[in-house]
Amino acid sequence: MTEATYTCQTVTARQDWVPGKLFSLRVTRPAGFSFEAGQFARLGLPEEDGGAPTLWRAYSMVSGVQDPWLEFYSVVVPDGAFSPRLAALREGDSLYIDKTVFGFLTLSRFADGEDLWLIASGTGLSAYLSMLAEPGLWQQFRRVVIVHGVRTGDELAYRAEIDAWRARAGVHEGAERLVYLPIASRESLPGKPQARLTTLLEDGRLEALAGIALDPARSRIMLCGNPGLLTDARAFLKTRGFLPGRRGIPGNLAVENYW
Repeated sequence: MTEATYTCQTVTARQDWVPGKLFSLRVTRPAGFSFEAGQFARLGLPEEDGGAPTLWRAYSMVSGVQDPWLEFYSVVVPDGAFSPRLAALREGDSLYIDKTVFGFLTLSRFADGEDLWLIASGTGLSAYLSMLAEPGLWQQFRRVVIVHGVRTGDELAYRAEIDAWRARAGVHEGAERLVYLPIASRESLPGKPQARLTTLLEDGRLEALAGIALDPARSRIMLCGNPGLLTDARAFLKTRGFLPGRRGIPGNLAVENYW
């Protein structure tokens, strides 16, 4: 990779959601850097201080497309080559960003529908947060359901931000326009079952919690998370009539591996 393909940016803020495990970084935004909500960038770090970036990993933008900064959400993989180095960054440190953006988990994948389901595990939530800032989201869909699967409740990052978006979205025909379903698999949360997301999908409880039916004619679904969730959920949703688009024909399901 030549120098012309990336820029050096500066960390301006960080948020530790679970110390030593989950964190977010906000960095300066390169001039002319544009993306669609849901896309991701490649972040780079040098293996040695003062060296050129040789380690690169993909991270979805949490920030909105109009924000003057870029924000990224990450989990620390203790034995990983990249995430512990990323987690060590503090305000004023440098982070390299590839000038090219990637990914197709975007709203343009879908024709208009009634309901948009945004289902994520762990840090797969990142792409959806960027979408909430898109005015087109609220024009394209009547209701949005965010489902965030984690192991324990302390891993529910950005919960306050999502609640703020719920207030902004308001109600439509007496129902909330933004439904938020935090689900933990290893502990009970108030009013929510302790279960895996795929279990709640398959037994119908996820639809009951949202108060919205999964209807292939009116629902559009995005899946972003670990391979196990994507494999099992995709197989089940296929039996319900949900399929990705093909050959220029919009589908009602979009999937991105976030692992």
